[in-house]
Amino acid sequence: MSGSQADVESSKKVDWAAKVPPEITVPTLPYNGANTLERATSSPTPSDSITILPNDPFQLQNGILTEEELAGLRSRKKGKRLASHQIRQNELIRSVLKPMEDIVEDAKVEEEKGRLSVKIAIYASLYSNFVLCGIQLYAAISSGSLSLLATGIDSVFDIGANVLLFWLHRKAASMDVNKWPLGGARLESIGNVIYGFLMGSVNLVVVVESIRSLISKEGDELEKFHLPSIIAVAIALGVKFLLFLYSFSIRKQSSQVLVLWEDHRNDLFINGFGILMSTGGSKLRWWLDPTGAIIIALGIIVSWFLTIWTQFELLAGKSAPHNFLQFLIYKVATFDDDIHKVDTVRAYHSGPDYFVEIDIVMDENTPLWKAHDLSQNLQDKIEVLPNVERAFVHVDYETNHYPEHRKPSKSPV
Repeated sequence: MSGSQADVESSKKVDWAAKVPPEITVPTLPYNGANTLERATSSPTPSDSITILPNDPFQLQNGILTEEELAGLRSRKKGKRLASHQIRQNELIRSVLKPMEDIVEDAKVEEEKGRLSVKIAIYASLYSNFVLCGIQLYAAISSGSLSLLATGIDSVFDIGANVLLFWLHRKAASMDVNKWPLGGARLESIGNVIYGFLMGSVNLVVVVESIRSLISKEGDELEKFHLPSIIAVAIALGVKFLLFLYSFSIRKQSSQVLVLWEDHRNDLFINGFGILMSTGGSKLRWWLDPTGAIIIALGIIVSWFLTIWTQFELLAGKSAPHNFLQFLIYKVATFDDDIHKVDTVRAYHSGPDYFVEIDIVMDENTPLWKAHDLSQNLQDKIEVLPNVERAFVHVDYETNHYPEHRKPSKSPV
């Protein structure tokens, strides 16, 4: 999937189930399957006979399984799936028990530690794409091969995506918040959608031209074999392979590098298949070359369609992952003893990052200053979490009302 990489300063995506230190069956929190976790839990009421750890009032650590217990699960019939589920539960427990300050600090440390290697991956890809674009365009034009033309178009759009998204990121950081109150968080997603449609349109032209070539071809005469073109694309293939190996080694350090790795992986297929079909069209059957161009172009179109679909989901407000919602519920429920209940927790995309809405219940006699300071402190803690764009905290004194910040559903006409 070419062209989804952004600038090196973009925020990193965090795997919430893997950011914490080892070893549990989480009490499953109610989940309605949509983008809301409502009336999820209340303040803990531990038994006097149980020792309660300060950071674990719900005793979640009691559900963690050790490596020996996990090995016992794996030895059972069909136990591997159960063990895999339990490992995910263990990781989720560790994530919710880790203080939010530590999560934020660890994310900053990890980002700083990987900054240089991420920069190398991004800028090496950008500069390489400029050089490879010229090489592959030469190969496509000099050989007249439709398969190599498809690979050349992909290389041109690799550069376009790099430049466009780099500019969009810079633009987003400097947008006037008075004119655009939400800032530029959605610009990258919008850029991906526009660019994806453009990429699909150009490759559709390649498909049409290749079909026309198949239909209009007379006789079985093979195309002339052009060795310099094959060598040029082979060089591009080798460079992409080196970039693929490097980005693969650091792909977990940044979502940008992960996208780069996927892009290089796709380019390996595109260039390798292009060489194969172009050579086949010169040595075996003439129709292999236009057929290869159709397959490559359709593969790129499908890849970008999936990208566009994903970006539409982010712009439409898709829910955050379930484990992140559970993380928020636990952190809110254990944030302060004055929070009696957690009424509603929502987290959903607004572009690449999340908007978070939280309704908490406090005693009706709580002073206004105290309710304000507690909710403001909670909001500040959540907003500094990785991937969170904004957080909103609402305070109430009962839970019998219709969920906050939501219109009643309209009846279909």
